[in-house]
Formats: sequence, structure tokens, C-alpha cells
Amino acid sequence: MSIEDRAKAAAKNIEGKAQEALGNVTGDPEDKAKGKAKQAESELRHGVEDVKDNVKKAID
Repeated sequence: MSIEDRAKAAAKNIEGKAQEALGNVTGDPEDKAKGKAKQAESELRHGVEDVKDNVKKAID
């Protein structure tokens, strides 16, 4: 996985955590849900890139 892709996934996770926290403070369930969705997207991106890395290692 490229460092750039990992950085984007990490940024998405941080963004999601911030949005979820904002939703908790303001009591906005939509912000909480969007924040959790961004965190899930980040985890998915990491998972996909981990699979790519494992396939590349197996080929090499």
C-alpha cells in the first residue's frame, strides 16, 4: 500500500472521529452516523490495501 493511500485512509478516520464527536456534543444523530460511516470507510480502505500488499508479497 502506498504511503499516500494510508495517509488518506488515516485522514478519513480522523475526520470521521471528529464528526462523530461533534455529533455527540451537539446531539445531532446525523453527524454521529456520518462520522461512523467515514471511520468504517477508512477501515475498509485499510483492509483492501492490506489484501493488495499480501497479494504482492505472495507474487514476489
